[in-house]
Amino acid sequence: MLEIRFHGRGGQGAVTSAELLAVAAINKGMYAQAFPSFGPERRGAPVVAFCRLDDKRILIRAKVYEPDVVVILDSGLLTLIDPVEGLKPDGILIINTKKSYEEIMNECRFSCRVGTVNADQIAREELGRVIVNTTMLGAVIKATGQLGIEDMRDPLMERFGPKLGEKNMRALERAYNELTLKE
Repeated sequence: MLEIRFHGRGGQGAVTSAELLAVAAINKGMYAQAFPSFGPERRGAPVVAFCRLDDKRILIRAKVYEPDVVVILDSGLLTLIDPVEGLKPDGILIINTKKSYEEIMNECRFSCRVGTVNADQIAREELGRVIVNTTMLGAVIKATGQLGIEDMRDPLMERFGPKLGEKNMRALERAYNELTLKE
């Protein structure tokens, strides 16, 4: 089972990311769950969402405490949370940042695999707005290998319609191609 924890801010689409990933997995014949963990937060407040993917039924009904992947939609959260809390020893941390991989590692000294992508820039260029949820999904599917780019097409088209769906697909594909992932 692949377990993913998304950290974002209210309005960035962390919950939508988890949901879209789950829909893509289900469409591919897998089992999936997606759910948020938040209270009465307002736009901009920290939000956490979870996603599980597996090839067999998922019986767990708790939040993800030991994720395989942690996705950070806003690098400003790195100073507010411990992003690697509970991350499995062979886990992957994926960060939306304009900083290089080397800069992130010099600042944070993570001992896990770390992936970086400038999702803000990609979203600004492809969508005209800095909403990075679908952009970061490109990095997630590249890092995990569980789904492919085309697996995301139907969920994005259904959620956003043809015009916005295509823009989101371009953003997702760019993040897939621009992810820097090192050991």
